[in-house]
Amino acid sequence: MILHGYFRSGTSYRTRIALNLKGLSYETRGIDLRTGAQKSDAYLALNPQGMVPALETPEGVLVQSPAILEWLEERHPRPPLLPDTAMDRATVRAMAAVIGCDIHPLNNLRVLKALRSQFEADQATVDAWAGRWITPGFEALETLVGRNGAGWSFGDTPGLVDCYLIPQIYSARRFNVPLEAFPRLLAIEAAAADHSAFIAAHPDRQPDAD
Repeated sequence: MILHGYFRSGTSYRTRIALNLKGLSYETRGIDLRTGAQKSDAYLALNPQGMVPALETPEGVLVQSPAILEWLEERHPRPPLLPDTAMDRATVRAMAAVIGCDIHPLNNLRVLKALRSQFEADQATVDAWAGRWITPGFEALETLVGRNGAGWSFGDTPGLVDCYLIPQIYSARRFNVPLEAFPRLLAIEAAAADHSAFIAAHPDRQPDAD
């Protein structure tokens, strides 16, 4: 498999974590979002939306990280990213959606570029914008992890929610969002810092990292 992504992209980061948790081999190809490489003809042939990631598989090209992670779970079910029961799987998907639907889309690169170019936002304003969406989402997740977690976001093994959470914490730190109010989330971050799948997926360890 070939993963086309950007080292600092949260969606690429979560996909790397999932691939690593599954123990799957893949090649990484960097798409530099800062230079517009995602809009090249070659990349648009893979992903007409011109966004990352795109995963080339023996069965075809997949885009949109939620779909990629669900495909990985179906095609490579062990070790699982989702729990056994329908109710628990729905809970996990809802927790992941707090980040995937309600936090991350408002803080991705194209939104931040628009803030800077169309509204003349400086870095402090961009940081405040990011925190405006990250903080309430993390408040909800702190409660949900308290209900469902046992060392990780859901239960005692890393899974789908953690694939979303760790990149979002990384992003929160980049935007100087205070995190002291989220001890459960920080404990998961500490656990991930000692886990090989998360270590290998970290942006600083990617071949296209600055």
